[in-house]
Amino acid sequence: MDGDFRTEFVREPAALKQHPALVLNADYRPLSYYPLSLWPWQEAVKAAFLDRVDIVAEYDTCVRSPSTQIRIPSVVVLKDYVKPQKRVAFTRFNLFLRDEFRCQYCGSKGDLTFDHVVPRASGGITSWENVVAACSPCNLRKGSKSLRRANMSLRKPPRAPGAEELRNMGRKFPPGHLHESWIDYLYWDAELEA
Repeated sequence: MDGDFRTEFVREPAALKQHPALVLNADYRPLSYYPLSLWPWQEAVKAAFLDRVDIVAEYDTCVRSPSTQIRIPSVVVLKDYVKPQKRVAFTRFNLFLRDEFRCQYCGSKGDLTFDHVVPRASGGITSWENVVAACSPCNLRKGSKSLRRANMSLRKPPRAPGAEELRNMGRKFPPGHLHESWIDYLYWDAELEA
């Protein structure tokens, strides 16, 4: 689909609120779990019309043009396989996802920032192996001191995550809304009902 739309869709998340379509790769796995790979219904209809996807589930709602009527897709599968990226970008979001959105000093959730384990003032670099998610109180407490001087310890040592590891980590955080037609294609880390 065109690049302009993807940029617009990232800027306009409200477009996803009504009848989003779950986008699956050609292997029937979501392109991403967190954030969940969703398209606004308009993009899903456009992709189906251009024969770029197969529709595997639909909403009960239809859209019409003067000559055509189509039920809005709720799950689409790409016809061409999109190879997942092997390299994980070092971003704030990916760092927080690696650390499960928890402070790596006290374990709290919420207002997170990041902290250099070996402070930059002491020659520490900004890398997967030296940066962790931290809550503001822990970050202030540690400041530019070493872990030993601050009398603090890490929940787990920081390291670069693999792409598949990060995708699997995203499965721990299902979105607030899941349409019933999506459930068979999503494998969340949740206890199954007996």
